[in-house]
Amino acid sequence: MQPAELSAVDLVTAVRQGDLSAVHCTEAFLRRIEALDGSINAFLKVDREGALASAARIDERRRAGGPIGPLAGLPIAVKDALCTANLPTTCGSKMLQGFRPPYDADTVRRLREADAVIVGKTNMDEFAMGGSNENSAFGPVKNPWDLSRAPGGSSGGSAACVAADMAPVAIGSDTGGSIRQPAGLCGITGLKPTYGRVSRRGLVAFASSLDQIGPMARSAADCALVLETIAGHDPGDSTSLCDEVPRYTEMLEQPLTGVRIGRVRDHYAEGLDPEVARGVEEAFAVFTAAGATIHDVELPHAKYGVATYYLIAPCEASSNLARYDGAHYGHRSSQRTGDGFESPLLEMYCRSRAEGFGPEVKRRIMLGTYALSAGYYDAYYAKALKVRRLIRQDYLDAFRHVDLIGGPVSATPAFRLGEKTGDPLAMYLVDLYTVATNLAGVGGISFPCGFTRSGLPVGFQLQGPALAEPLLLRATDRFQRLTDWHLRRPKAIA
Repeated sequence: MQPAELSAVDLVTAVRQGDLSAVHCTEAFLRRIEALDGSINAFLKVDREGALASAARIDERRRAGGPIGPLAGLPIAVKDALCTANLPTTCGSKMLQGFRPPYDADTVRRLREADAVIVGKTNMDEFAMGGSNENSAFGPVKNPWDLSRAPGGSSGGSAACVAADMAPVAIGSDTGGSIRQPAGLCGITGLKPTYGRVSRRGLVAFASSLDQIGPMARSAADCALVLETIAGHDPGDSTSLCDEVPRYTEMLEQPLTGVRIGRVRDHYAEGLDPEVARGVEEAFAVFTAAGATIHDVELPHAKYGVATYYLIAPCEASSNLARYDGAHYGHRSSQRTGDGFESPLLEMYCRSRAEGFGPEVKRRIMLGTYALSAGYYDAYYAKALKVRRLIRQDYLDAFRHVDLIGGPVSATPAFRLGEKTGDPLAMYLVDLYTVATNLAGVGGISFPCGFTRSGLPVGFQLQGPALAEPLLLRATDRFQRLTDWHLRRPKAIA
């Protein structure tokens, strides 16, 4: 039995039944990490010793007849934006290099209590700001389908490690598409839950009104399994929802007969790659064959989504990242010249932030600070909040007529590393189809719906109303029962 060939659901079942030991399972994935990550760079830290010790404790408890958790023995990689008490949490930034949090994020705590095995922390765009994972201070992640291409971002390390079978499941965070876009470019399944469905406590903040944690895996069934553990109310997060967590895995079998899926005609505008458009249309046909009906809907303000997002998110980032000043948090510069500075303290602040933050983070901090400044707040930030409300209303109106909205997750397949780094606007536009989901606070899921002639995955996205995760997962699972796109493995790293 080769663990890397099994789904997360099958791995948990095998460990529970004693057909596979947690140690053997963990060792298998650690070997793949050791063999492959030198060329992919998906991990910033691998916790071999801790993972094997955790797996051994699970095996010992199972052999003794003791209780084991619902994710017992399942190796999981965690995005480096989530706090881990026993591992560094850097957010892909020199600002936090070597930082070890004093506590686990709520999601990490839930995973550990469910007996999941944390194998390491995954690479990411610095402070989750980016769409290609090229903004990491520790080098870019490479797409397992083509090592010359980007995996997407900011959860690119999480997406790449699942695509390369270095972990069956990874945890990502999604502020404007950072789970769904890399999942689409890497040919895996990624779920961005409704805002507040998963606690944000212990997630290093980028944009607090937009950030959401979610699972990334091969299939919807695997995502459902993990979401059952990480979802739920957390009294330590004031935005955490109190709604009861459904048994997502038990709701996958229900048919799609009568489910209404919306198709947004504006998604087919200039710039959409023809091969992506073909894959998306073929996906709609699969849903029709499964019993769903397709209806045209409008999201008239979605075209303002990118502009709105890139005002609100930088403004929140400017506020959230103000704490990294070298005195309270983060890297502290040792250089002191006094030249041009009013005081040694001001020099320390300025040099610490200049050395600790990368170019993209600095760009967004400056943009957000400018938009929040006196004389510009009403013209930019306040206006963006009004447009955000219009975007949310568009979704509310659309969901009166359809149950889900489908379409592309990205306008193109994975692009080449370095292709967009010199043009920030071009990089921001890779979020064209994903940012509105976060602005509206609803849920979304992406999964592969085909491949280009050159062998790159094509991603499809479903969006649903608030707390519609059961339907998002059920629809995706039904699609994956009728197709095999999610089962294909990249040849570049075979």
